[in-house]
Amino acid sequence: MSRKALIAAAFLRFFMMTALTVFVAGALPARAEVPTPGWPQATSDLPAESGIRFGTLPNGMRFAVMHNATPSGQVAIRFRIATGSLQENDDQQGLAHFLEHMAFKGSTHVPEGEMIPTLQRLGLAFGPDTNASTGYNETVYALDLPEAKPDTVSTGLMLMRETASELTLDAGAFDRERGVILSEEKLRDTPQYRGGIGFMNLLLPGQRVPLRSPIGKTDIIRNAPVDLVRDYYRSNYRPDRATLIVVGDIDAAAIEADIRNRFGDWTAATPAPAVPDLGVLEKQGQRVGTVVVPGGATRVQIAWTHPYDASPDSIAKRRADLVENIGLAVLNRRLSFLAQQPNPPFVSAQAGSQDLYKSAHVAMIAADSDPDKWQAALVAIDQEQRRIAEFGAEQSEIDREITEYRSMLQAAAGGAATRASPDIAATLAWSTGENLVFTSPADDLSLFDAAMKGLTADEVNRTLQSVFAANGPLLVLQVPQMPDGGIATVEQVYAGSRAVPVAAPEHTASTAWPYSDFGPPGAVVEQHAVDDLGVTMVRFANGVRLTVKPTTFRTNEVLVRANIGRGRLDLPHDRPLPIWAAPAVSLSGLKAINYDDMQKALAGNVVGNEFSIQDGAFRFEGATRPDDLAMQLQLLTAYASDPAYRPDVFKRVQQAYLNSLSQLQATPGGVVSRDLAGLLHSDDPRWTFPDRAQMLDTKPEDFEGLLRPLLSNGQIEIIVVGDIKVDDVIRMTAQTFGALPSRPNAQEQASGLDVRFPAPTPQPVERFQDGRSDNAAAVVAAPIGDFLSDLPRATAANVTGAIFQNRLVDQFRVAEGATYSPQGDVDLSRSIPGYGFTYVYVETTPAKVDHFFDLVDKIAADLRDSDVSADELTRAKAPMIEEIKRSQQTNGYWLEGLHGAQTDPRRLERIRSSVNGYQSITAQDIRTIATTYLKPETFWRMKILPSDGSAVR
Repeated sequence: MSRKALIAAAFLRFFMMTALTVFVAGALPARAEVPTPGWPQATSDLPAESGIRFGTLPNGMRFAVMHNATPSGQVAIRFRIATGSLQENDDQQGLAHFLEHMAFKGSTHVPEGEMIPTLQRLGLAFGPDTNASTGYNETVYALDLPEAKPDTVSTGLMLMRETASELTLDAGAFDRERGVILSEEKLRDTPQYRGGIGFMNLLLPGQRVPLRSPIGKTDIIRNAPVDLVRDYYRSNYRPDRATLIVVGDIDAAAIEADIRNRFGDWTAATPAPAVPDLGVLEKQGQRVGTVVVPGGATRVQIAWTHPYDASPDSIAKRRADLVENIGLAVLNRRLSFLAQQPNPPFVSAQAGSQDLYKSAHVAMIAADSDPDKWQAALVAIDQEQRRIAEFGAEQSEIDREITEYRSMLQAAAGGAATRASPDIAATLAWSTGENLVFTSPADDLSLFDAAMKGLTADEVNRTLQSVFAANGPLLVLQVPQMPDGGIATVEQVYAGSRAVPVAAPEHTASTAWPYSDFGPPGAVVEQHAVDDLGVTMVRFANGVRLTVKPTTFRTNEVLVRANIGRGRLDLPHDRPLPIWAAPAVSLSGLKAINYDDMQKALAGNVVGNEFSIQDGAFRFEGATRPDDLAMQLQLLTAYASDPAYRPDVFKRVQQAYLNSLSQLQATPGGVVSRDLAGLLHSDDPRWTFPDRAQMLDTKPEDFEGLLRPLLSNGQIEIIVVGDIKVDDVIRMTAQTFGALPSRPNAQEQASGLDVRFPAPTPQPVERFQDGRSDNAAAVVAAPIGDFLSDLPRATAANVTGAIFQNRLVDQFRVAEGATYSPQGDVDLSRSIPGYGFTYVYVETTPAKVDHFFDLVDKIAADLRDSDVSADELTRAKAPMIEEIKRSQQTNGYWLEGLHGAQTDPRRLERIRSSVNGYQSITAQDIRTIATTYLKPETFWRMKILPSDGSAVR
């Protein structure tokens, strides 16, 4: 399988996708291949990954089964039906997605209301482990089974078989689900979504894709008779469109036999429907369009389209795609460099290409800008595109992209043996939909090296010229409101830019990495092992603490985190704070090397650096591989000791946040994400998002003045987890963090700990959103306490929260159809003594808000007054227990769980006792939590209502 590329990952986010796909190809050693009818490898010169049992049943259904022991004892199932919104008739728009919902609403052998409880008893949580999605040309059902026991896997396969042809599609259940889907339509109807649909309409005029958004039409969702969804089901859920994928700690031969036996009798209920006409890509030259999205971002996009290439996957085809994307990656890099300059023309910009729903191949440049500076963004991306088209990419630029991409492939190949089963299953399903051969990471690397051998700038530049000679360019300006003069103004600015000749680019020499020597290595003054957890704890003479956890979970993966000081608890709480500017720390680079030069210097390394401000620490972290661990530690040490705080970068991050304010105000979810944390911390500025005036008043020197002393003086804790040897980590840390000057001794600090949950609300707090008049939201929260001071209480509270949410789903979603997905959490602080809370949140109609408050009170009263049943308790506990077991087989669990463990032994006890703690929870424990904390007189409530009764469109 070809890897999803990291380059240009964001530029098509309006298509509801998160990454480009770059296919790597070349020559491979000859090997004997057994033809697999029905699979892409049967008509390709590319080999499929060995160890996967590919097959096709006589009825046409395909399957792929693979033994994979990461995580151990678990199984991932994906059932892909090659039908989606593109296959709907005009009167069925939205019913492919509606049918996906109905798959959970009863079948021949599973009565309505039993599927989710059945899975919960097996340890699956609805959402994370049990899910489905509908796209333009596919519907995919997913189960991640926590156990590989035969009866568990059999249940999973049975449910997929029920989905294939046995859904009852009861009229009453269909009617009850209408409200859920209408609620989901509102949830997804964001400014970003509307901007993407508007762009798609301009990009593919006259084609089917812009007319078939998967969410469909609300009038059809409200009024369609159940027979229409039954017709869609019988016509489109058929074995020749189905692919079943099973990956996990299984006997692959036994699973194949089960699949053949279980699905072999499935037959299509109707003759095959006609293949929908996707339309023809219109041949068009230069065009200009606008998309007005109130509350949306300001974005300039220039696109070129080629007809979709439906030829089989092949070495030659992948190589051609790769050469194109290497060239566009150079352009992407140049745009990134522009964004890093003082007074940049845009906040961010990306370039890339991809196939779009078998309707076109699209290459595009997109830039986000200040609403008042779209003209500068337009000019910059137009002229940068014409510069590379006219003068081409330099060989050194191409070599840099090749080096960086090779490093990514090497890391993937090195970790192939411990890929997670859900990841393999998901990408197998994806490659099936794209009709691509599932090649192995090792083959990807070999193909890449063969393809890149001798690649010249001349070939890349010829490819780029071909890309930009396609249909187009199409310039689209997305704005919150039409500029003065309308589209004529946009056309004038574009014509003016294109009339300006471009000059050849200026290239700078590469810079060597300047942070390889931090002085004499630090001395270890204390070292001890926590044998039962496989953890080693070290303290250096300068006070730096190191915690090391070697694992075998993921070959070639190492996670590194540097926690400094106490994070938010070190910050003042008497004034607004520029915490929002945290991304500027990483993007500013270092005093001795700027961000762009740093990227060049580290192009051959797999390293990362993310900075964030947490409740209990300022955090630098990155993911790397064993060969690059020394460089990863050098990078984080440099940032911890010598950050740059460049003012121009601060201003760019500031502008990005200013641009986001209208989008946050446009939906209930945006308002909640902006305001809830501050409100639940009693308006403490350390958790409160600033308003526009406060953000504009903040200067770069304010940000540096706030953070520099705290990062320079805070105590340092390093945690390293993954494919490592303890002695190597100690030696490398001694050479980096251990070599830094000593910092002031940490004192037991009480300052900053006065964090309070807000007082109960006699009337709900009100906030308003500027979006649709039929959309509202409500929150109920209650204080509980912190996590570590009472571990049994924390565990019981978590289970109680799960039961509460299950009941909300059963009543407010399933029975009433009043919301798409009730949200909730039990958030007990591990950093602030005495602070923590539980909350529930729904998006619904304004008329249902008060009813939601009443329902919360009713559920809380029932939990106080009556014991939960043994079955309900099991359905809440089992998914939580299995999630812990699964998480404990990941490096991320230990990276998070070991924070502060050297100075607070309760954190180790939490790890040791977590599974047993949940297993021991009783119905009486639930009732005690409800009686103590879930009382209406302690509840804090908030409602988010439409601001003026009119929808923002």
